[in-house]
Amino acid sequence: MKTLLIIDGHALIHRAYHALPDFMSKDKTPTNALYGFASVLHKVISDIKPLYVVVCFDTPAPTFRDKLFEKYRAQRPETDEELKIQFPLVRDFLNAAGIDHVEKEGFEADDIIAAITHKAHKKNIRTIILTGDKDIFQLINESVFILTPQVGQAKNGKLYDRNAVIQKFGIPPERIADYKALVGDPSDNYKGVTGIGPKSAVQLLKTFDTVENLYKHIDEVENETIKQKLIQGEQDAILAKKLAVLEFDVGINFDIDRMEFNNYNEELKSFFDTYSFKSLKGRFFKDESEVKKEKRKSKDQLALF
Repeated sequence: MKTLLIIDGHALIHRAYHALPDFMSKDKTPTNALYGFASVLHKVISDIKPLYVVVCFDTPAPTFRDKLFEKYRAQRPETDEELKIQFPLVRDFLNAAGIDHVEKEGFEADDIIAAITHKAHKKNIRTIILTGDKDIFQLINESVFILTPQVGQAKNGKLYDRNAVIQKFGIPPERIADYKALVGDPSDNYKGVTGIGPKSAVQLLKTFDTVENLYKHIDEVENETIKQKLIQGEQDAILAKKLAVLEFDVGINFDIDRMEFNNYNEELKSFFDTYSFKSLKGRFFKDESEVKKEKRKSKDQLALF
């Protein structure tokens, strides 16, 4: 199968920024997030060798979730100025490298990823999504996998398939949104059903499968305390699931040819020179003899492919 690599842009930039120490270019521009982003992207491309690559970004504009719930993500702190500066730098890096990137106002990167993944699946293209966002785990199926990045660490990320999700959460990928509907998501600032924890949520979903079916058969819940909590929190659960489910219909043009990746553009060398990324330049543009010297057997989960 042909392989598409989708990168959750904002998630990787944030992770790189907080994982790496502060450093900057000659003109005092902060560059640690840019450096970490580029480094991880190159490592993953080198390991996976995808035919297609695309990076998905959030936009500052409100999304449909903000309209559903006014306090959605309201607790998140203001982004550091040193980080804000680096978002356009990452886009400049991608343009110089010749790597496609997509964003759309009104939707999160997660929704863009869901839409692209859905269309790729229909074209029989295997998809690997680089992200640390657990919301995206709901997309995993027989041809869609999640790779969690490890920024600033020597070890490789973990690759999740359906069985790995079940082992981690106790439920399959398609029940992730139902799980969050019950337990909530503090990172997105919605609570789910007050008093229902992970263990209870997993057991309820094993019995009733979905939140909708759970409330349809609420009288069959044997534990009276849990039943009353569910009854009291029904509206919160319904809202939480709407917030958790990823949107496939985002109105983007799926142009797989734009995502095709053969090699990095030569202009990326000048970009690296501008930001004094000598080590990255050497890593991205090795000659064949160097590549052969550095080849090593893959012992991580990417060997699955």
